[in-house]
Amino acid sequence: MAASLRPGDPAVTPALVAEHGLTGEEFDRLVAMLGRAPTFTELGIVSALWNEHCSYKHSRPVLRTLPTRAPWVLQGPGENAGVIAVGDGLAVAFKIESHNHPSAVEPYQGAATGVGGILRDVFTMGARPVALLNSLRFGSLDSARVRYLFAGCVKGIGDYGNCVGIPTVGGEIMFDAAYEGNPLVNAMCVGVMKVEELITAKAEGVGNPIIAVGARTGRDGIHGASFASEDLSHESDAKRPRVQVGDPFTEKLLLEASLELIASGHIVAIQDMGAAGLTSSSAEMAARGDVGVTIDTMKMPLREEGMTPYEILLSESQERMLVVAKRGHEAGVKAILAKWDLSAEVIGEVIAEPVYRVTEGDRVVAEFPGSRLVTDCPQYHPEGREGDDARARRESDVNLTPERPEERDPMWTLRALLAAPTIASKRWAYRQYDSTVRASTVAGPGGDAAVVRLPGSERSIALATDCNGRYVYLNPRVGGRIAVAEAARNVACAGARPMAITNCLNFGNPKRPEIFFQFREAVAGVGEACTALATPVTGGNVSLYNESPRGAVYPTPTIGMVGLVDKPEHVTGSRFTTPGDAIVLLGENTAELGGSEYLATLHGVVAGEPPACDVAGERRLVDALLAAIAAGAIASAHDCSEGGLAVAIAESCMMDRDQPLGADIDLSPWEALPRRALLFGEAQGRIVVSTPDPAAVLAIAAAHGVPARPVGTVGTAHAPLRVRIGGAGWESPMARLAAAWHDSIPTIMSAGALPPASPA
Repeated sequence: MAASLRPGDPAVTPALVAEHGLTGEEFDRLVAMLGRAPTFTELGIVSALWNEHCSYKHSRPVLRTLPTRAPWVLQGPGENAGVIAVGDGLAVAFKIESHNHPSAVEPYQGAATGVGGILRDVFTMGARPVALLNSLRFGSLDSARVRYLFAGCVKGIGDYGNCVGIPTVGGEIMFDAAYEGNPLVNAMCVGVMKVEELITAKAEGVGNPIIAVGARTGRDGIHGASFASEDLSHESDAKRPRVQVGDPFTEKLLLEASLELIASGHIVAIQDMGAAGLTSSSAEMAARGDVGVTIDTMKMPLREEGMTPYEILLSESQERMLVVAKRGHEAGVKAILAKWDLSAEVIGEVIAEPVYRVTEGDRVVAEFPGSRLVTDCPQYHPEGREGDDARARRESDVNLTPERPEERDPMWTLRALLAAPTIASKRWAYRQYDSTVRASTVAGPGGDAAVVRLPGSERSIALATDCNGRYVYLNPRVGGRIAVAEAARNVACAGARPMAITNCLNFGNPKRPEIFFQFREAVAGVGEACTALATPVTGGNVSLYNESPRGAVYPTPTIGMVGLVDKPEHVTGSRFTTPGDAIVLLGENTAELGGSEYLATLHGVVAGEPPACDVAGERRLVDALLAAIAAGAIASAHDCSEGGLAVAIAESCMMDRDQPLGADIDLSPWEALPRRALLFGEAQGRIVVSTPDPAAVLAIAAAHGVPARPVGTVGTAHAPLRVRIGGAGWESPMARLAAAWHDSIPTIMSAGALPPASPA
C-alpha cells in the first residue's frame, strides 16, 4: 500500500516544507526514503520526528561519549527514564526534562505541563512517583516581565504537583540577565518500584493491539516539539496555541490506571504521548521493537470535531498514553481504564510487515518503510570553536576589579550577597509546593539536598539539581565538571553516596560554532566528572535553540543527582544545630574569584577563569564526608558554592529564621589570600561541617587525603556572626543577615508580577 493524497490537505510545496522546519537536504532525504513525494500528513510526521527536540540530530554523537553503565544501572539512556537498583529489591526511576519555550510564552501552563510530562516518563517505567524537583533560570527580578514569568512558573509547578499528590521536595533557582528573554524550566521526577516491576516502551508481538488510553485528543500543543526547536523571537507569543494545557486531576487518574495496567499483566509496553504526541510514541515504540505498526486515526478518542489525521498525529494533548496490549486482553485493559473514568480505544496493531502505516479508515495517509522514520533521521557534526567574547572574558584579570567603598566592611558585602536573588532564600517559591504529601519526605526544600524515604526499607534517597551556567559560559569543560561535582557534594552533605545522574542540557543554536563548542566541551566535562565520581548518566534531555533577540542563554547543563543513604541516622542537615560545636572546613581556600556571584552582583562583571575542579579530589572529599557521617562525627554539612565561604557559614547559621545561631570564625591561617577571594570566592571542593568531635573529623579527612582545618565555633541563639582574619575582625547581628537572606525575594515579588504589554 502507498499513501495517497487526502482531499482537503494542502499541496506539499517548497514553502510548506520550509514552514515545517525541514531543510532542502532533509526533504530530499525524505523523498529518497519514500521513493515518492510525501503527503501532507507524512510531511507533518517527519517535521515532528526530525526536529531537534525529538531527534537529537545535532547532539546524539556527542552524547554517546558519556558514561552510562554501572552494576546498579538497570536501564540507561533510550527509554522514558533511567532506572537504578538501590537494594532491598527496590529500584529508582528518574529523569529531568525541559519545558523552556512553552514557559516563556505561557508560564503557568508551560511549567505545569512540564511537570505532567516528566511524571508520565517515570510512571511508564512501572515506578510510582515519590518526588518532584525543578531547576529554574530567569532574568533579573527588576523586570516586571520576569516577575510575571517567575510567579507563573512557580504557581504552575506547585499547582500541578500538589493536585496530583506528589511532593515537590527540592531544586534550584537562579537569576541572571542571560536568561532574560528565554527562561529555563527543567522538571525532574523520581519514582520507586520493585526491580521486577520494570517495564519498557518496546512494541512486540505481531497481532498485539495498540491502545490509546487516558484523556481524549484535542488540537492543543500541535507542533509543540517543533516550537521547542526554534529560537524565541518577538513573534513567539503568537504561538501560545502550541503550548499544551494540563489537567492534574486526570493525570492522577492516569497514574493509578497505568500502574494497575502494568501490574495486571495485560500489556507488554507503554509510553507517554509526549513531544510530537501519537507520532513519536508509536514510531519510537515500533523502532525499539523493530516491528511494523498500523494506526487508524478514525479510531482515536477525540474531544474536538473534524480533526484531521495530521492534527491527531501531532497533537500534544496532555495526560495520554499509548499501550501495546497482549492480544485477547483488550477487555481487561478497557475495564481498568473505565474503573478510573478514562477512555481506552484500540487504534491499531503490531504487524509483521516492516512498515509504519497510518490510515484514516480505508485510506492510507502515511506510510514509511520499516523503522527508517526513526533511524534515517539525519545526524550533524557541526563545527565548534570558542567564541571571542567568552575567551576575552575568561582571560581578563578580575583581580583588577576595584572594590566599592562599602566593601571596607565585609559584613556589608555579605549582606548584599545574601540579598541577591540567586543566593537569597527561595522559601517564597517552595512554600507554594506541598513537600510532605505521601509522608515519605525526610528532608524537604531549603537544604543542600532533599531526602525521601524508600518504602519498606531503612534506606533513603537524596536528590539534588545543580548547574552554574556562568561557569560553563566562561569555561565549558570546567563548568560541566563543576555541575556534576556540586550535585555530588550536595547529596553527600545529606548523608548519601552519589549513585547516578540525569541531565538536561540547555544550550543555544547548535549551528553556531561557539554554541556547539560550548555543548561539546560541557558534555566532555560532565563525562569526566561522572567517571571520576562513579555516577553514570542514565538519561535526560537536550534542549537547544534557547535563544531570543537578546542572544543565547548561558550554556546550562543541569544535573539531577540521585544518592543513596544507607541508614536513617546518616541523614544530615545543612544548618548548625548545637552551640559549642566546632566548625571545620573540609577542602582548601584559594585565591580564585573568577565567575563568582560576588563579581556579578557587586560589580556587574562576568569574567575570569572559573574555579578549578579536581574531580579526583571531589571523590576523596565525598568519601571523607560520608566516612565521618557514618562515624557519627558530623552534626551538619553544607556545600560552599555561590557566594563562597562567608555565605555558606551565614546560611548554616540562619536557615532556621526563628532560632538563628551565631558563630565565631577565624580565618587567619589564610590571611595571605586576598580578603574578598577568601570570603566570597567560589573555590570548589569545600564543605563546611559542624561537629562535636573535631579530632575525629580531622583524622578521617587526613586518612582520605582531604585538607581540613577548624575555622570556628557555633554560637548561641541570636548571637552575632564574628569573623577574624589576622589582626582584623568584623561582626554583624544575625537578625540583620537573616533579614537580608529571608526577606529579599518576598520583598521584590510584593512589587507585583503582572506582565508588561510586550512579551519580549
